[in-house]
Amino acid sequence: MCSTPGATATHCPYCALQCAMTLTLSGPGVASSSAAASVEVSGRDFPTNRGGLCRKGWSSAELLKHPDRVLEPLLKNDDGEHHPISWDRALELIRDRVLSTRARYGADAVGVFGGGGLTNEKAYLLGKFARLALGTSRIDYNGRFCMSSAAAAGNRAFGLDRGLPFPLTDLGSARTILMLGSNTADTMPPFVQHLRAARDAGGLIVVDPRRSATAELTSEGRGRHLQPAPKTDLALLLGITHVVIMEGLIDESYVRRRTNGYNSIVRSVAPWWPERVSSVTGVPARLIRETAHRLAEPGGTYILTGRGIEQHANGTDTATAAINLALLLGLPGTPGNGYGTLTGQGNGQGGREHGQKADQLPGYRKITDPAARKHIAGVWGVPESLIPGPGLPAVELLASLGQPGGVRCLFVHGANVAVSAPNASSVLKGLRSLDFLVVCDFFLSETAAEADLVLPVLQWAEEEGTMTNLEGRILRRRAAVSPPPGARSELWIMARLAELLEAPSSFPDDPETVFTELRAASAGGLADYSGVDYAMLDAELHLVELHRGELHSRELHDGGAGAYWPYPAGSSGTPRLFVDRFAHTDGRAVLHPVAPSSSAHFASAPDGVLTLMTGRLLEHYQSGAQTRRVVDLHSTSSEQALQIHPVTAGGLGILDGAEVEVSNERGTVRAAARLSPAVRPDTVFLSFHFPGTGNANVLTSSETDPVSGMPEFKTTQVLVRVHRPAQSEVVGV
Repeated sequence: MCSTPGATATHCPYCALQCAMTLTLSGPGVASSSAAASVEVSGRDFPTNRGGLCRKGWSSAELLKHPDRVLEPLLKNDDGEHHPISWDRALELIRDRVLSTRARYGADAVGVFGGGGLTNEKAYLLGKFARLALGTSRIDYNGRFCMSSAAAAGNRAFGLDRGLPFPLTDLGSARTILMLGSNTADTMPPFVQHLRAARDAGGLIVVDPRRSATAELTSEGRGRHLQPAPKTDLALLLGITHVVIMEGLIDESYVRRRTNGYNSIVRSVAPWWPERVSSVTGVPARLIRETAHRLAEPGGTYILTGRGIEQHANGTDTATAAINLALLLGLPGTPGNGYGTLTGQGNGQGGREHGQKADQLPGYRKITDPAARKHIAGVWGVPESLIPGPGLPAVELLASLGQPGGVRCLFVHGANVAVSAPNASSVLKGLRSLDFLVVCDFFLSETAAEADLVLPVLQWAEEEGTMTNLEGRILRRRAAVSPPPGARSELWIMARLAELLEAPSSFPDDPETVFTELRAASAGGLADYSGVDYAMLDAELHLVELHRGELHSRELHDGGAGAYWPYPAGSSGTPRLFVDRFAHTDGRAVLHPVAPSSSAHFASAPDGVLTLMTGRLLEHYQSGAQTRRVVDLHSTSSEQALQIHPVTAGGLGILDGAEVEVSNERGTVRAAARLSPAVRPDTVFLSFHFPGTGNANVLTSSETDPVSGMPEFKTTQVLVRVHRPAQSEVVGV
């Protein structure tokens, strides 16, 4: 789709910013796009990244020819080692194990765990495969770990969940941006350029217990950093809202015309005056008032949330409090203003719309809705009774592994739960207790290493499909190179297994054919893709020559540049949601009162106990299964490190660089101490990219938000001490 020989326009395989890039082939194999060709990455002009890439994007092609690549199906034998087998034998073995599991335990003893990095086509067909070919309700995905609370809050308030309900470029005209719990400077660096106007106006406000790279952007008068104590984000938001209401800063006309529930909000925030909130959060009352007044000033205001305030047992309520504040200020759907949440995974938006979630059918339909079930049954050509009811959210699904009445045979697609799931030791035990574990991956990840059968699949630059970025913008992923001979598309795998299992309906393995079916399945739903097709997306890809007397540059624009869902047939899509109405029946948003639970405690932790926060590093992505294999990324950040305040470290006798143990009742992690005043004295920080003794999720709890099923990742109580080697370590035994 690019006029340059051997060049392909596509998008980065990592985060939801989905930066545009061009892949150019060189060396042997260019003419046939074979795997032997070398692949060069270059940034491509596009509204989200404007030609920029982060270091992960620049190095992404290195994984295509990595020596760790799984190139043929691998079966674990009695010796505990994986050995190659043929595809025919692998598929027949899966069929036999599925049939025997269903016969012995029932269909719900077979489970599926998906991922937010799968293309829309794979996510859609995986949901259909689970429910029709396997006959199970037990499907969920790793997006439950990162977006579910924001999604639940958005649905509660607006009647619809789309990460950013406006184009990202709208932020460029903002005078004030409040960012809560998001470190985009590390997690998606090209995003930072969209904050420039707010920074220049001194209006970037970052809420984070750490002085993160994003918080550092507020220095030199470009904004302010609010550094609340762990677990107090909700109280801080209630305090800001209290000031907005009590000091007459609300947009009264907007609230009256476009919302319901105002009186209940007034009552709920009445007890949270700034001085009380300051005593709870540690944020000075003056800053709470200044923040409220700054948000209410004209000139363009946006409120953005991230995982830092959502990955909690009260994450839905905290995200709801942020939405309440935005609604009272009249931001959502108003030109030059808005509220949004920053999706993390590459297809975290599209991956949750079309059937991977335990409670949803394609088009963002509820699986319990009779009309939704009827529509999907019609598209699939099956009786409605064949579609199972709701299953279990991710944490409950993983807790059921190997248990009586639980999952005995599990398929994993696009996830590395042995590292990424909370209470990881328990999850690992569950994986090992299964009767049969099938993992589709291109590397032998920590989860794949536990599998009875590993199936080699395609990487991003070897497949066609679509992705949906953090703005709800539908994008084309294009194949630049041919896959190695032994790897197969997951669509092909599902199609062959569906045939062997004699599944009802059809299971095409061509991405465009699957997308055509997805369009029909989504038609009329909240996430309606029916007006989008490959021809439209591909037709929009063109070269534009920019002349100033002579040719100076050529700028590549991508198909999908304006393809924002909902995009019903005959429409031109919806770049900006909520301009005229919200998605509730009456067209109004709902102000939903929230408050810290009665069991919440804000007192200091017991002596010696610290609060552990987890998050990402600039160099790595998710569980690190890919980025830890890129030499330049791994060499920069090759081991787990504990960020700890110098005063706290001094009290514990910890020197910079010392090996420390971070522990609680669930386990122990080893890390190198990194002394930094960027973290609060009552808090420590670990990244979640490392396995084994560096796996931070050994420590995190499986406690979840009661509404969303989101795990409590951000506030874990731990003890920290200097690691003292056992005698066997000292003598080298």
